[in-house]
Amino acid sequence: MRPEVAVIGAGPAGLTAAHLLCKGDASVTVLEADPTSVGGISRTVVHRGFRFDIGGHRFFSKAREVEDFWSEILPHDMLDRPRSSRIYYDGKFFSYPLKPFEALAKLGPVEAGRCVTSYARARLNPVPEPKNFEDWVTNQFGERLYRIFFKTYTEKVWGMNCNEISADWAAQRIKGLSLSTAVLSALKPVRPTKDRSGVIKTLIDTFRYPRLGPGMMWEACADRVRANGGHVLMGRRVERISYDADTERYAVEYVGPDGERQRLEVDHVVSSAPLSELARSLSPALGDEALAAASSLRYRDFLIVVLMAKDEGAFSDNWLYIQDPSVLVGRIQNFKSWSPEMVPDQALAAYGCEYFCHAGDGLWSKSDAELAALARREMASIGLIREEAVIDCAIVRQPKAYPVYDSKYQRHVDVIRRELKARFPGLYAVGRNGMHKYNNQDHSMMTAMLAARNILAGRELFDPWRVNQDAEYHEDGDRGADEAGRLIPRLLRRSTIPPKP
Repeated sequence: MRPEVAVIGAGPAGLTAAHLLCKGDASVTVLEADPTSVGGISRTVVHRGFRFDIGGHRFFSKAREVEDFWSEILPHDMLDRPRSSRIYYDGKFFSYPLKPFEALAKLGPVEAGRCVTSYARARLNPVPEPKNFEDWVTNQFGERLYRIFFKTYTEKVWGMNCNEISADWAAQRIKGLSLSTAVLSALKPVRPTKDRSGVIKTLIDTFRYPRLGPGMMWEACADRVRANGGHVLMGRRVERISYDADTERYAVEYVGPDGERQRLEVDHVVSSAPLSELARSLSPALGDEALAAASSLRYRDFLIVVLMAKDEGAFSDNWLYIQDPSVLVGRIQNFKSWSPEMVPDQALAAYGCEYFCHAGDGLWSKSDAELAALARREMASIGLIREEAVIDCAIVRQPKAYPVYDSKYQRHVDVIRRELKARFPGLYAVGRNGMHKYNNQDHSMMTAMLAARNILAGRELFDPWRVNQDAEYHEDGDRGADEAGRLIPRLLRRSTIPPKP
């Protein structure tokens, strides 16, 4: 029987699932709350000929299946771009990932000596079983380098002390990095590898990127879904998902752009909506413990102030991390370095100043004029741009940009997962916010791929929650090299949900 599927959300996870399900001859309807744009946080915004991301999105994956998916959707529009990121600290720029000899040289002999001593102390007497971000990074780099290169930026992102952030965040995002491994990497010669066209590349230094921004990928993917018989409905906000155990079917109730209420009956639901929202929308209702867990999940919001300016050669990096407590900006993008086609005139540039906040706080609530003035002033204070060079500005506020990894988040997620598995067969939570898991774009896509495989097979072959459970985040391997490794769980043999304590 042809499965009928509702996909909630038209971001990378939702559209990946929809595309693969349509190719497998499922009946698919995508419900997206945004009235105009697909891609979620991976969309591209266009402002008077300038194009920019909501953050930056490198297209790089060790999973061959993900790389093949991107090539299928945009076979002729993917650029190979040089990868370049730096940290700004104490008026100087440091390569990221850290190059230890460069970093110690720029810090000066006295500070370098302190960093080496601090590192040695951490290696001789590490914090046993680190539970928070501060302890985890200190174990890897030493307390001195942690405070110089990690503490300020991380606390800007999350709006909380590093000792309140789960060590899971560090383990997922910077796993495999330490001062010793960085030194060894610096001493080893780089091994060039060949891509499929036979061109020799050092893939650690490059990534792919759609020439018109990441939104180009997901707009093309939505077109593929429609061409294969699926529906992508914009401006549809899901309010309730009801499961009938007798018929084993779901009724998805949503509100359309004109306020009309509609209902869609399906066999399966794939949801990339925030896990807390999914939990509260279900009927029969989850138990009190799971609902309390859903209410306890937290998110960090984000806004970007894009300054369009004369290109005076400010910097050529894709982005800069601003490890400086004297300014509020956390990261600065140079969209022209992602693709020259992101600007309408090569004499111009577009710089995205990223601020991390909570919806409704003082920063979020500032007027657009106040935010534009703040970004101009801070860019000038860092020495990246003259305020007079700015010719225009655009601002985007993005709620629920990042799932917060506080000390109790995993416990809350596990409680919700247990109920979903026990009471709602055929419902899959996928993607970053859908799983409350800080996945990269490729990891989010893989969770959707596995959900689609299960639906098309008519049985549970894979557990999407295992994606990126053990995989290293850092982009330090060959593109597409992991054909069936840690990114892609083996056939499901047992539940990975921890038992109820």
